[in-house]
Amino acid sequence: MRDDELRWFTSSYSGGNGEGCVEVAFLPGAIAVRDTKDRTLPPHRHSAGSWSAFLAAVRAGEFDRS
Repeated sequence: MRDDELRWFTSSYSGGNGEGCVEVAFLPGAIAVRDTKDRTLPPHRHSAGSWSAFLAAVRAGEFDRS
């Protein structure tokens, strides 16, 4: 599947202000992530398992700045 054929979604963690946002697209067995501010850059692709582990860490607060 080509990048221009993907259906992109703005991350719910992006804050909705248009700055510092990322978008995700679901692929068969994988996730693509791109920078909303520069869509000309190639997206990062992650396995479904690594994406799930990343989301679990975000939800657990592992990346919170104290």
